[in-house]
Amino acid sequence: MTDTTDDIAEEISFQSFEDDCKLLGSLFNDVLQREVGTDFMEKIERTRILAQSALNLRLAGIEDTAELLEKQLTSEISKMSLEEALTLARAFSHFLNLMGIAETHHRVRKVCNIPQLSRSCNDVFSKLLQSGISPDELYDTVCKQGVEIVLTAHPTQINRRTLQYKHIRMAHLLEYNDRPDLGLEDRETVIEDLVREITSLWQTDELRRQKPTPVDEARAGLNIVEQSLWKAVPHYLRRVSSSLKKLTGKPLPLTCTPIKFGSWMGGDRDGNPNVTAKVTKEVSLMSRWMAIDLYIREIDSLRFELSMNRCSDRLSRLADEILEKEASAQDHLEGWGPNISRSQQKFPSQQGLSLPIQLPPRADLPSCAECSESQYPKLEIPVTDYMPLNRQDVQEISSNGSGQSLQVTIANGTSVSSNGAQQSLTPRGSSSLSSQLLQKKLVSDSQIGRTSFQKLLEPTPPKRAGIAPYRIVLGEVKEKLLKTRRLLELLLEGLPCEYDPWDYYETSDQLLEPLLLCYESLESSDAGILADGRLADLIRRVATFGMVLMKLDLRQEAARHSEALDAITTYLDMGTYSEWDEEKKLEFLTRELKGKRPLVPPNIEVGPEVKEVLDTFRVAAELGSESLGAYVISMASNASDVLAVELLQKDARLAVSGELGRPCPAGTLRVVPLFETVKDLRDAGSVIRKLLSIEWYKEHIQKNHTGHQEVMVGYSDSGKDAGRFTAAWELYKAQEDVVAACNEFGIKVTLFHGRGGSIGRGGGPTYLAIQSQPPGSVMGTLRSTEQGEMVQAKFGIPQTAVRQLEIYTTAVLLATLQPPQPPREEKWRSLMEDISNISCQNYRSTVYENPEFLSYFQEATPQAELGFLNIGSRPTRRKSSTGIGHLRAIPWVFAWTQTRFVLPAWLGVGAGLKGVCEKGHADDIQAMYKEWPFFQSTIDLIEMVLAKADIPIAKHYDEELVSENRRVIGTELRKELLTTEKYVLVISGHEKLSENNRSLKKLIESRLPYLNPMNVLQVEILKRLRRDDDNNKLRDALLITINGIAAGMRNTG
Repeated sequence: MTDTTDDIAEEISFQSFEDDCKLLGSLFNDVLQREVGTDFMEKIERTRILAQSALNLRLAGIEDTAELLEKQLTSEISKMSLEEALTLARAFSHFLNLMGIAETHHRVRKVCNIPQLSRSCNDVFSKLLQSGISPDELYDTVCKQGVEIVLTAHPTQINRRTLQYKHIRMAHLLEYNDRPDLGLEDRETVIEDLVREITSLWQTDELRRQKPTPVDEARAGLNIVEQSLWKAVPHYLRRVSSSLKKLTGKPLPLTCTPIKFGSWMGGDRDGNPNVTAKVTKEVSLMSRWMAIDLYIREIDSLRFELSMNRCSDRLSRLADEILEKEASAQDHLEGWGPNISRSQQKFPSQQGLSLPIQLPPRADLPSCAECSESQYPKLEIPVTDYMPLNRQDVQEISSNGSGQSLQVTIANGTSVSSNGAQQSLTPRGSSSLSSQLLQKKLVSDSQIGRTSFQKLLEPTPPKRAGIAPYRIVLGEVKEKLLKTRRLLELLLEGLPCEYDPWDYYETSDQLLEPLLLCYESLESSDAGILADGRLADLIRRVATFGMVLMKLDLRQEAARHSEALDAITTYLDMGTYSEWDEEKKLEFLTRELKGKRPLVPPNIEVGPEVKEVLDTFRVAAELGSESLGAYVISMASNASDVLAVELLQKDARLAVSGELGRPCPAGTLRVVPLFETVKDLRDAGSVIRKLLSIEWYKEHIQKNHTGHQEVMVGYSDSGKDAGRFTAAWELYKAQEDVVAACNEFGIKVTLFHGRGGSIGRGGGPTYLAIQSQPPGSVMGTLRSTEQGEMVQAKFGIPQTAVRQLEIYTTAVLLATLQPPQPPREEKWRSLMEDISNISCQNYRSTVYENPEFLSYFQEATPQAELGFLNIGSRPTRRKSSTGIGHLRAIPWVFAWTQTRFVLPAWLGVGAGLKGVCEKGHADDIQAMYKEWPFFQSTIDLIEMVLAKADIPIAKHYDEELVSENRRVIGTELRKELLTTEKYVLVISGHEKLSENNRSLKKLIESRLPYLNPMNVLQVEILKRLRRDDDNNKLRDALLITINGIAAGMRNTG
């Protein structure tokens, strides 16, 4: 039921899926029997049977009897006590989540068991060659492809991370249970483990009791990298490389990566006052810390693997140099004797680390086991209060050279010294847990024997490079990585530190240099098979993730930059910037951009909001483009919006450079206008033309951004503004116009798609979305957001992540080499305009022009109560007004999804299609559906949404919650939904909804016996809560129903 259905698998084995659902359901019933007792179990089962019976009757067309059973179900639920309602909500919510676990497991199983998946690299590359594309053109296009997937913290992931971990563990157990070689005792053990997990699930609080901070959200994003993408990326790149080699004769270059990752978590400050300059800096440093930490782990495993002696002369010389440097450093330290102080060493000595001390985790496994051993990560949850000092916990033990202090670095990166001082705070928040015990132990230990103990742990370093030269070189790499990690810890803690660039890795090129040297040495020593294993995987990881894992985008609303410039121009007695017309603004901005002096006086006094904007630009100047990606301007509408950011960025870089006495690190950030409303989308092309006609700006793009202009188009706000159909058409035209504008000036364009998870916010299957873009808009480059629950659904498990990355690559490749067809004739564009105009008028007359609609929306949905969910750090409204205009798109879609009406995705569509068909154009529209990919995908996505909509459930919300005088709005909307269904089926030629996606239809039906009672229960709880809005237990019960319905619908906002 998730919007990724078509991406991951069209069909699943329903027999095995149902078997797993029965197994999990049976085990859950056993747990419930113990937890809630037999009497209440009978109530749960009676509720399910009533819902199932009513559903069967509706499917059979016996509506009257079905309605009687539904009324009986409503009556019984209304008589439940609060405790009973809460328990029922929890039980059905868990049932729906267990079905989701089984579904995910079987999608992964299908991906693994089919030898040649559709849309895979092998499949698409072969078809392109058969269609006449030359092997060289295919190879070059893949190598030049630039796709960036940007993970966002948009608050649509409903489940707590703790529950997500438990769900993954259960999927892992289901996978293990599939093994044919399991004996009876082993299978019983698996069942016992499942029971333990289900019991733990039931006894865990489902609700977040505190709002996550932006740093928490960023940590969750980094967790996806660590647990899944880190394993998936090398396997994905191996697939691309092996397909290329098989079909073109050439493998993918080692440092070439068609896909990279970005993030908005900790950088998206649009309407979120919790994202500050300090938060952005902290998140960026934390991301760097985790990257370095992951590289250290990989280097450890690699050093054990590369134990051979044969190497190139160049590597041998480097190993000799490292040994000589270590020996001279040791002599230097011994010469100083006990008088050397800590201040004379930037960090504790790492001598003697040329050879590994202990077997690193998983070093005994082949590199392919990282993804293929299991599709599900074995997770370590950082919630322990006790960690004994075992040998495997100790990564390094070193003296400070004076004999006065011993420093131990444990596996989580925390350094603790014997003088009782904890040396670092791990960014992942678990530093204090294990270090307390270590600290006590070290303080109580005697100083005597420490040197001997250290020598026992560390093997004697080799005296010449002929012994394990790769280990010596990689030991040096590890030492430098350790110093870099320690530096980042000091920066995160805000502690002073000496800085020598030679001691640390600042760029990925610096880290790649010794790794590529090792690779070339192995290749030249007839050990290419070794080079293409773990070492090649690590090089590809460095090329993909760089030093930050995901570059952080910054985003801010255009009006905030105008306010900052207002403050500056007013302070300088130049007038008020925002009151100037567009031409005067452009003249001022261009003049200042050409100048060499800073604009902002260092002693300027401004308000806190303006100061925050200026501080953000200062942090951007300090971090540079090595850590940060793009600066996105939301609600952009003019060329001056872009130049304003360019000027503030330039000014901050001049100031920081002056203070440092050297140029700012890395380059300037790309400035990306985001066009969101229908009006702004219509003006997007002219804004880009205006920008590129400014000589300074065009030269800047060519010089600093390789002649690439990036433009972002927003799906969420345009959909809320004008309805889904009009938004889709305006987005299509805007992309065409932007591409044409850039072509006129000889500038390449990268389109950045701000797609949501649900179809109402531009979501849908990735492949379908990319394949339906305007011709010429995807020329080998693409950026796209992945939001909320879609991040977990698509990338939470390594095998599904590999599949998703492959789909992105093949879809972009096809759109580049075989662009989708444009409208066959001009008449089709004219018909689209007609449908769009009628659709938009119908949508806006209902949502914005009916004075009663806002009150109806607030009564008929749990929108007002969604704020209690604590699912995101961002407020639900951009501004304090209560109107729909300032409500964010996420709660707008989320609320309608809860009631199963999913109104934002279809409202207005039926009126538009009906209007054009009644004018005699039905045949034309059917031809458009068959021959125009964009129109077909638009209709197919609306049909998918209509299959999820449920008129009886939506009607029940109206009858129970809406004031009598407003119920007529719901009645009219339900008629509109039926009209939409009718005309969508006429155009698609299908007899029933989802006829072309039987898998989705069957999955929907399998969830309804649990989902329908959850909706009835939600209505009853809303009724009670609105009479007693301070009742925290009622509020909890409501939030659990929201969780359950989101699990059943498989998407939220």
